Amino acid sequence: MTKAPDKKQMRSASRLYAVQALFQMEASGQTVEAVRAEFEDFRFGAELDGDEMVEGDVDHFRKVLDHAVNYQAKIDQMTDRALVAKWPIARIDPTLRALFRAAGAELVQSDTPPKVVIVEYVDVAKAFFPEGKESRFVNAVLDHMAREAKPEAF
Repeated sequence: MTKAPDKKQMRSASRLYAVQALFQMEASGQTVEAVRAEFEDFRFGAELDGDEMVEGDVDHFRKVLDHAVNYQAKIDQMTDRALVAKWPIARIDPTLRALFRAAGAELVQSDTPPKVVIVEYVDVAKAFFPEGKESRFVNAVLDHMAREAKPEAF
């Protein structure tokens, strides 16, 4: 029997789910409401290929998703400024784009310390890209975004 996840694990899981949901919205054209319902009904705590998915923090998941959608233009502009001029957000991997939107939502609209947001989303990047350099790239971009969003924290 596995022990119940703690609040930190649940928030981490909700961040991973938010990135997946944002990716799915972009790839499928589904609404935020449809994707939110699917994740809450079928992903949180579900069993997938014999592995039990961690139960996510539903409230945190909803906040990240809603803020990512409602502040997408602002977040995308912040991301563009953090990227090299030759690589606007439209040209980067859709998974990374979803990750930057979720992280940007927390940087712009939450009380979570920027350093926590960066560490958490670098971990999400490692989950999606375990072999690659993407986690270092994510760290650099999020650091730039955090300094813009919350300069007082640095």
